[in-house]
Amino acid sequence: MVGMCFAGLGPDDLPSSAESIVKGTGNAPQVLEVAPKPPSDIEYLQELIAIQQNGPKNIGFFGTRNMGFLHQQLIEILSYAMVLTDNHIFTSGATGTNAAVIRGALRAERPDLLTVVLPQSLDKQPSESQELLKQVQETGAKLVEMPDNDDLTLFEASSICNDDIISRVQQIICFAFHDSKLLLETCAQAKENKKMVTLFYLD
Repeated sequence: MVGMCFAGLGPDDLPSSAESIVKGTGNAPQVLEVAPKPPSDIEYLQELIAIQQNGPKNIGFFGTRNMGFLHQQLIEILSYAMVLTDNHIFTSGATGTNAAVIRGALRAERPDLLTVVLPQSLDKQPSESQELLKQVQETGAKLVEMPDNDDLTLFEASSICNDDIISRVQQIICFAFHDSKLLLETCAQAKENKKMVTLFYLD
């Protein structure tokens, strides 16, 4: 709560509640308190609506590997809806956010609107991602490998991969925690490149 101080005023200097109603506050100091508003559900909906403004576009999805089942379901539904409205989805091949995006896009049965960009070669991807990436290939969706990055650390390769995805899209949607260093750097990089950024925090 905002602190209030009436310097030099005693109780007799301030009007009573009844006097305020009948006469107004007169010369008594008026204090306007503005309580901070928590983010509302409508603000999140407005973000999602903004994604669809000006028609279909190339959209890059980024996000953490570490997220709960409910968050993955919501991301999968969002990805599915984006493809159904003719947006081309670009994402990477990791677990968590990327896997949910891929599953949603595949459900829409428009492989021509899904591109998965891997930070390294397909063989370097984790075993839990291999089956889903195989489905991407089988449907005819585009799978881009970066074997030149195989000798780099995953962090370095992922940074290069994210830059590549940014270069291909008009907008990015990112799901991150406040300490997700690479993801927040990716969002900053996208903004520097004049891309529209929609960032959702999971914490």
